Amino acid sequence: MTSDIAAQVGADTDARPKTDPPPWARRLRRFGYEARPRTDTRDLLVPPFPEPGSRVGEALGLSPALTHRVTKAMAWVGPVLVAVLAGAIRFWNLGRPRSVAFDETYYAKDAWALLKLGYEGTWPDRKIADPQILADPQVIPLSDTGTFVAHPPMGKWVIALGEWMFGLNPFGWRFMTAVLGTLSVLMLCRIGRRLFRSTALGCLAGLLLAVDGLHFVMSRIALLDLVVMFFVLAAFGCLLVDRDRARARLAEALPVDADGFAGPHQHTGEHAGMGVRPWRIAAGAMLGLAAASKWNGLYVLAFFMVMTVLWDVASRRVAGARRPYLAVLRKDLGWSVLSLAPVALVTYLMTWTGWFLSDKGYGRHWADGRGGPWSWIPAPLRSLWHYEHAVYEFNVALDSWHRYESSPWSWLVLGRPVAYSYETDFAQDGCRTASGCSQAVLALGTPLLWWAACFALLYLLYRWALRRDWRAGAVLCAVGAGYLPWFLYQDRTVFSFYAVVFVPYLCLAVAMAVGAMLGPPGSSERRRAVGAMSAGVLVLLIVWNFIYFFPIYTGATIPYPDWHSRMWLDTWI
Repeated sequence: MTSDIAAQVGADTDARPKTDPPPWARRLRRFGYEARPRTDTRDLLVPPFPEPGSRVGEALGLSPALTHRVTKAMAWVGPVLVAVLAGAIRFWNLGRPRSVAFDETYYAKDAWALLKLGYEGTWPDRKIADPQILADPQVIPLSDTGTFVAHPPMGKWVIALGEWMFGLNPFGWRFMTAVLGTLSVLMLCRIGRRLFRSTALGCLAGLLLAVDGLHFVMSRIALLDLVVMFFVLAAFGCLLVDRDRARARLAEALPVDADGFAGPHQHTGEHAGMGVRPWRIAAGAMLGLAAASKWNGLYVLAFFMVMTVLWDVASRRVAGARRPYLAVLRKDLGWSVLSLAPVALVTYLMTWTGWFLSDKGYGRHWADGRGGPWSWIPAPLRSLWHYEHAVYEFNVALDSWHRYESSPWSWLVLGRPVAYSYETDFAQDGCRTASGCSQAVLALGTPLLWWAACFALLYLLYRWALRRDWRAGAVLCAVGAGYLPWFLYQDRTVFSFYAVVFVPYLCLAVAMAVGAMLGPPGSSERRRAVGAMSAGVLVLLIVWNFIYFFPIYTGATIPYPDWHSRMWLDTWI
C-alpha cells in the first residue's frame, strides 16, 4: 500500500499507457538508444486519478474486482468516516461550558437580533444581559433600536440558524459552527484527494484538521472566524474543480495523432475557449460570503484572483500557447474577474438584505435627503457605504490592550493562545484533590501539528520555488491569504485564533510532506517502509498530542497540576 500511495503523490503528473515505440526506435536499441517515453499533453493538463492499488485486497483475500470496487468507494467512504469522527468529538457536550464565552457576548446576541429584527438591535451591558440570557426562566432584554456593530452580518446569520432551531442558549448558538467545522473536515478530505490525486493523503489532511486543537475549539464556540474559514475553504475547493474542468476543455480541443496521443498546439493553446465556468462563479459567491462574515475575506479574494490567473497562464502554456499571458488576457481574464469580484460584491450586498428592509437599522437612513456629487447613487447604498466607512475606521483604530492579544509573528509557533474560559473548582464535578481543579477552554492549535507544519511550509516553498509544483504554490497562496495581511495591522489588537482561517492549508502542507516522506516513484521497498514508519509515527504523535490536550479544549474538570503540566510555554498562561 505504501508504494501505491507514494507513486500517486511523488510525481506531479501521470501519463497514459505508452504505445510501442516506432520501428526506427526499436532498431536503434541495438546501439544503446532509448527513446524518451511519450507523454500525452492531455494528462499534463489534467492528471488522471491513479488506479487503486491491489496490495491490501490481495492481503485480505479479496478478488480483484471486489478490491477495485471497495477502493473506488473509499473516495467517499474514507472522507465521510473522517468527518463522522470529527463531528462526534465536536458535538460531544457542545453546551459546555454553560456560559457566554469570550466574544460570544457579541455574536450570539447579534445573531438573535438578526433573527428577530433583521438587523442588530441594542442589548444592555453584558454584565446584565448575559446572566439574564442564561437564567431560568430566561429573560431576553433586546431593544429594537439599531446599534453600531464592527462586522458584516453573514457570520451572525449562520449562528442565528442554530438559535432558530434550538433557542438562545449555548448549544443553540454553537450548533452551526460545529456543523461547519465538521463539514470543513469532509471538504478538506475531498480537496486533498483532488489536489494530490490520492484518497489516502486527502483523508490524512482531513484527519489532521479533525484533531487540530484550534479548529476543534473554534468549532465549539460562536465566533465568526470559523465561518470565514468554511467559506474560504469552499471557495478553494470550487477553484480546484474549476481548474480541472477548464483544463479538461483545453485537453479535448487538442488534435490527436495516429497513435492516439495529443500534443501541444499553438492555435488551441491561444484561441480555444474554456466555456462557462460555474465553479468559478460559485467560488466568487463563497468569497463574497467570507467577506460578509469578516472583512479579512477580501484579502483572500485578491490572493485567489491572482492565483487563478496564474493557473490559466500555466494551462495555456501546457496546451501550446507561445504567448500564454497574452492568450489569458484575451480569452480568460475578463471572465475570471467577472466570475469572482462582481459575484462576490453582489453576494456581499445580499447579506445586508435585512438591514436594507429595516427602518431602525443603524445608519439605515443616513443618506436620505442628502445631496452632493454622489446623490445619483441610491440612498440605501450610500447609507451602507457611510456605515461601512465608520466600521473601517473603528477596526483599524482598535488598539486597546488585551491580555491575550498577540503578534502575527508568533502565531505559527503558538506563542500566545487565547483562553476563552477558565475557572477554578474545588468541590464540584468530582474534584477531590487538595490542590484544587481547573476548567479551561484554550484556543490552542495542536502543538506537534503546528510545529510540523512550520517545516512542511519550508518544504512547500522548495517545491514551489525550485520544482515549480503548482500544488505547493496553491497551498502557500491560501496560507498567505489568511496570514500575511495581518502583518499590516500589527498596531491593532489581534488574536491568534484569527489563524483558524488558514489551518486547513497547514494540514494540506503536512499531508504533502508526509507524501514526500513515503518516497518518490521508483524508491526501494526499504526506503518506502522507512518513510511509511516515519510518517506513521508523526501522525500518531499528532493524534496523541490532541488527546493529551483534549481536557483543556473542552473545559473538563481536571486537577490543577494536570492543567499546569499542559502549559508547555509560559506564554500559554
